[in-house]
Formats: sequence, structure tokens, C-alpha cells
Amino acid sequence: MNMKQLGLAALMAVSAHAAPDPNFHIYLAFGQSNMEGQGDIGSQDKSVDERFQLLWSADAGSCNQGASKGKWIKAVPPLAHCQGAKLGPADYFGRTMVEKTDPQIKVGIIVVAVAGCSIDLFDKDGYANYARSQQSWMTQRINTYGGNPYGRMIEMAKKAQEEGVIKGIIFHQGETDAGNGQWPSKVKKVYDNIIKDLGLGNDIPFLAGEVLRSGVSSGANNNIAKLPQQSSNFYVVSSEGFNQALGDGQNVHFTSQEYRDFGKRYGEKMIEVLGDKIKPVASTVSSSSVTPESSASVSSSSTLPGSSEVAKSSSSRRHRSSSSSVVGPESSTDAIDIVTGVSSHIGKAVFESGRVSVPVKVNGTKVVAKVYSMLGKEVVDFSNSYGNGVLGFSAAGLSQGYYMLSIQVSSEQSVQKVLVK
Repeated sequence: MNMKQLGLAALMAVSAHAAPDPNFHIYLAFGQSNMEGQGDIGSQDKSVDERFQLLWSADAGSCNQGASKGKWIKAVPPLAHCQGAKLGPADYFGRTMVEKTDPQIKVGIIVVAVAGCSIDLFDKDGYANYARSQQSWMTQRINTYGGNPYGRMIEMAKKAQEEGVIKGIIFHQGETDAGNGQWPSKVKKVYDNIIKDLGLGNDIPFLAGEVLRSGVSSGANNNIAKLPQQSSNFYVVSSEGFNQALGDGQNVHFTSQEYRDFGKRYGEKMIEVLGDKIKPVASTVSSSSVTPESSASVSSSSTLPGSSEVAKSSSSRRHRSSSSSVVGPESSTDAIDIVTGVSSHIGKAVFESGRVSVPVKVNGTKVVAKVYSMLGKEVVDFSNSYGNGVLGFSAAGLSQGYYMLSIQVSSEQSVQKVLVK
């Protein structure tokens, strides 16, 4: 079996453990009361396309049929929690993403929002001190996210990454911090933590909506206007023309129709920013890409594990062999060895700081090392990269996602799946 056949064979062998669907686009949504949604939910809002899914993040879901923490459901409002959340911008953001993207795209959203909160509630280092000083009604909302809204959002996002790909973030907060000149940099800190904690790329768009241009919090728009100075990934979604207000006496919340229109603006902006990144991609190996020769190779029990072996738990797939084997660093590995496990010559691939490295023992033997896309297309040949006990290559030219590494050292072969973030 040649190296390309080996890569294709491994892809087929691990179909039961396929990479996250690149056509399932996940978005994070967080903020305070306007992101919770304060608009009454009408009959038109209860009809939702099956392609728009919600990962319920709150502890209780009695107000939303079928909702429980960590479960995907159809995105019928309310999306945030059952402590007074109603219709908000996330509802029609998701509907717009479904309506204006290819039918192959499925959209998922995670909403975490707490009325009245400062950006300090989403500071992973200081949230506890902030939460302890709040009134009971806000504490109740905070507790629906296990007492740590930021931590819950990251927990749910990691779960979502098992099935899809995070494409962007929408945000509506700032009313409470309207007079805080440090707010823009605090928002940037939260964004940076999200990117780091989820292992995301450096191009995730962050869309922040303006508050109502009249009312007690209108000054927050001065802060919001400064967000693009914090990062080239930050964009502002205008609230121009929204002035009806909900009738709450302070002109803080939008009406139901304004939430619908605001959500559309968020969606249209996200589509504009993502551009080609929102187009569908092939996510499986088509039958036409597998030749009869490679199909025959797949069936060879001497080369590939049987289906029962492939179905072993992730812990057994990540098992390290004896100390005489070559192993990679324990921290940051996202590789799953498919064919041979670690061996006397080939260790686990590690993605770190934009580079993939594989510890090997070469000892002057021939090395063939190549990278294949999940469609079996060769994208990198790093056979000649050996140095200081490792093979490796820069992932700078690769899109985020899973790739197959096919490595042969002497008579030993290994095919590994590695996630490039």
C-alpha cells in the first residue's frame, strides 16, 4: 500500500469517529438583558427552520420544550434561559444565517446572557468577586449558568466543537458600563480569553451591537464605537432607526420587531465579514475518490484495525505505550493515532504555536511524511523536515480543521488525525 492509499484507508476506517462537520457553523452570543431578549415572543417567532439549532446552556429548561443543559434543540425562543429571557437579536441572527447561506449549512448558537451585568461578569479571573456583590435577582440569573456564565459558555462551546466549527461571536452588552472608559479593553480581554480557551484562530469575527441612541444608556455607544480600535476582528452593528423602545421607562430595551430587525443586521454583517468562509465544504470522502485498489487495501486486516478496534474509547486511542516508545508532549496533543499507535520510531503528533510536530527516531532510515486533507488530497510533504528528533511543518497555510498525517519510518507506518486550530 502506498502512502496515499494508506491515508485514504485510514479516513474510511475512522468514519465512526469523523471530524466535526465543517458545514455546521457555530456562533457564540453573550451579553446582558438585550442579548437575553426582552421582546414578547409572537406566533411568527415559534416557527424555526430545523437548520437553526440551539445548544441550551442554562441549568433549567422548563420554559423551552425539550431543553436541558448541553442538549441541541431547535432554536425556538427563549434562547438564553428561563429567568425572564424572551425574544432577542440572536433569534433572527440565526434565522438570517440559515436563510442567506447555502442549504448545506446548518447553524448552531450558544447564548449566555445576564440582565444588568457588567462586562466584569465575563472576566474569567474576576467574575466571582463581581457576582458576590450583586442583588438576589441577578444572582438567580448568574446561578442558572452554574455561578460562572463565562465558564459555562466555554464549556458549551467545547461541546459544540465536537460536532461543528465556531465561526464567530455576537455580543450585546455595555449599558451597565456606559461610563467606564476601560470597557473596550475589558471586552478585548474577554475576547482574547475565548480565543485562547477554545483554541480558535486569529480571525474570528466579533460583532457588537449598539444600544438605543436615546435613553439612559445611550452613552455606551461611545465605548462601542471604540471597539474596532481594539482588534481588526471587531465590528459594530448599528442601532440606527431603532427608537420605539419597549416602554420600560428608560429606553433601554428594543421592541420585538426591532429585535427581529437587529438580528437580521447582525446576520448580514456576519455574512459580509466571513465572505468565502461561510461557503459549504465537502465533509466526507466520496465514493468516486476511492479507487478499487485503495478499496481493496482498506479491507486488508493486516493493515487496518477492525471496526471493533476503531470503536474503542478515546482513552484507549490515546494510550501511551512503554517508556521505550517515542511519545510527544502530554499537553496540547490533538492527534489520534489510527493505525499503529505510538511505536519504537513514531510518536504522537502535536499542534502547538501554529506548527505540527511529530517526535521520531530516524537513525538514518528513510522517512516519508505527508499531510492529507480529509478528502484524501495531499497538501504538505514534510519528509525532509527532520531535525532534533522531530518531523514537523508550519500550519500557516492550512485552514482550520482536521488533517491526516501519514508517516513511514523504515518499515513502520503510522496514520494520525490532527486538529489544526
